[in-house]
Amino acid sequence: MSGCPVDHNAQKRTESCPVDHGALSHQSSESSSLIWSRLFSSQPKSFSSAPQPSVSQLSTERVLSSIPKARDGNWVYPSEAQFFAAMDRKNHNPQAADMKTIVPIHNAVNERAWTEIMKWEAGRGGEACGGVKLVNFKGRPGDLSPKARCKSFLGYAAPFDRHDWIVDRCGTRTRYIIDFYTGRSEGAQSTLSFYLDVRPALDNWEGVKMRVSHFWGSWWQNSRSSTPKATS
Repeated sequence: MSGCPVDHNAQKRTESCPVDHGALSHQSSESSSLIWSRLFSSQPKSFSSAPQPSVSQLSTERVLSSIPKARDGNWVYPSEAQFFAAMDRKNHNPQAADMKTIVPIHNAVNERAWTEIMKWEAGRGGEACGGVKLVNFKGRPGDLSPKARCKSFLGYAAPFDRHDWIVDRCGTRTRYIIDFYTGRSEGAQSTLSFYLDVRPALDNWEGVKMRVSHFWGSWWQNSRSSTPKATS
């Protein structure tokens, strides 16, 4: 979930969350943070007579992610108060009551994105130098990836957001494309769900090798599972 609108220019990069939602695409005047805030604001709200929290009551506690930084330690997610303040600075009209929902989901989606990256990185030797690390990141909400564009031409829904993450594996850097899709709704009161399409970009030899290896492995596994077993 990865959608954090923190203004990374206003704080040290080592303290920011692992997604640069403040970055603007040349094809879009909207930031990732605005897209995510609209996504949540469109969800049905349950009525409650309990008093709504004020901005001053938002938590300032930050959560440590499982995502390693390039130098030392892990990336840290923004607090509810930071999340609200960043959205407010961008005039996104945030609601304090939404922060307790948006922030945990934002963190969970980022963790899922990293889990998918680790599936690609498994068995490639990253453990030899202390593990794969996230070097930098960028939100590109207005830039459709080639794969997403092709799927759109075929009639599939376009992703509502896109991020590019650069990871380092013992000196080898790979750019990962993350396309974010909303899951199928089960009704008006259903909870928001997400589908993440995570894969290495085809902009260097390492990314090409990983994609070809993944395709070949999937094809081989599927062909073996579809082969009828001989009976005696």
